[in-house]
Amino acid sequence: VLFALNQTLLQHESLRAGSLQAPYTTEDLIKHYNCGDLNAVIFNHDTSQVPNFINTTLPPHEQVTAQEIDSYFRQELIYKRNERMGKRVMALLRENTDKSFFFAFGAGHFLGNNTVIDVLRQAGFEVEHTPPGQPI
Repeated sequence: VLFALNQTLLQHESLRAGSLQAPYTTEDLIKHYNCGDLNAVIFNHDTSQVPNFINTTLPPHEQVTAQEIDSYFRQELIYKRNERMGKRVMALLRENTDKSFFFAFGAGHFLGNNTVIDVLRQAGFEVEHTPPGQPI
């Protein structure tokens, strides 16, 4: 945990100091999200929700630690969470076939690979994006 916190702080300090440039801006995220462009490169990174712990300037033993932490966060914070959310949605839909539903999720559920949408589509559900301002 200390390693992850230190790496996160170092990354944020570098961003603030201008020695590290973010690959995309908040405006980029909003634009692609609103357009329903969830396949954009910025949304398709497995680790897009967690800081990048894999730093090639780290000593070899710390690079191993960084890879382990990155894999753990990806599995525990992203994949498992979206799997749980997808299963909850599927249960509601299957138990109430005579009802219509509207589900709203935070943007984090659409980032990276193995999103809630991916979970539902893999189970055979059809998922449609409704752009802002368009009636449902």
